[in-house]
Amino acid sequence: MSKTKSSGHDSTIEHIQGYDYVNHAGPEDSSAAGNKFLLSILITSLTLIAEIVGGLLTGSLALLSDAAHVFLDIFALVLSYGAVRLATRAPSPRHTFGFHRMKVLAAFVNGATLIIVAIEIFREAISRFVHPVSVIAAPMLIVAVIGLAANLIVAIILKEHDHADLNARAAFLHVLGDALSSVGVIIAGLVMLLTGWTWVDPAASILIGFVILTGAWRVLKEVVHILNEGSPESANPDEVSAALAMVPGVLTVHDLHIWSIEPGYSVMSVHALLEDQLLSDTGSILGRIKDIARQRFKIEHTTVQFECADCGQHCIDCGIRAKS
Repeated sequence: MSKTKSSGHDSTIEHIQGYDYVNHAGPEDSSAAGNKFLLSILITSLTLIAEIVGGLLTGSLALLSDAAHVFLDIFALVLSYGAVRLATRAPSPRHTFGFHRMKVLAAFVNGATLIIVAIEIFREAISRFVHPVSVIAAPMLIVAVIGLAANLIVAIILKEHDHADLNARAAFLHVLGDALSSVGVIIAGLVMLLTGWTWVDPAASILIGFVILTGAWRVLKEVVHILNEGSPESANPDEVSAALAMVPGVLTVHDLHIWSIEPGYSVMSVHALLEDQLLSDTGSILGRIKDIARQRFKIEHTTVQFECADCGQHCIDCGIRAKS
């Protein structure tokens, strides 16, 4: 939908796409993603049961630490599934971009809970170093191999959506971290079978904790950037401003804002100072600006305000023009 408004020397043309945003992820894509999450939840739940039973029977902290991570994986997958379902709801006058940001919020919760789990693992590992506990290595090793196989299966299921969706990427990192944790538990089990060194178990737990922290940091860093309305990596504001200023008929651009609703869907608003011309001639300029934004900088939603005088919003550029 387009809206044209003329008032004095200022004309505004806005390209409003909020009510079309639900089409960014079609029902079929959302249904497929939801089914993948449900299958992943089932497999991961079976893994959790096996690791808890195995950890209690063998006394392995590494196995129980991995089970704690698996539990957070289930929590992450359930939360992610709920966010995917919410994201399919149509936009409304109250939520003009729909509920896609819920997936970002779900990723934030997942990353934050990972930090809590890692701290608890470090605390328990230090306690095991001070007060060693005997570990039955052979059963621990068997359960760890089962856990690794399950984690790899879930990782393969989620890999297809890894880069397209922060929510799925957070879940994928959870599972990938679990797979690496299982490798650590397997190595610890082999070492204890060969040497009897029980300190290897808490040492492996500490490594698992660092794996968890690394994944949490990566997710939280991107989530906070999005929630803070940071510019997406594909659209450097200086480069966007320079490219738009090169459009024929545009003298300069200012009051430029670029942010993301979620990874893969960027939004831009900008004021463009035009040469003196008829309002009917600005349609081609608007089309060129939107094409540059979409094709070169992957910005899907663009709002442009055309001006030939001070826009009245106390912009730096407008102030300079008013004094000149």
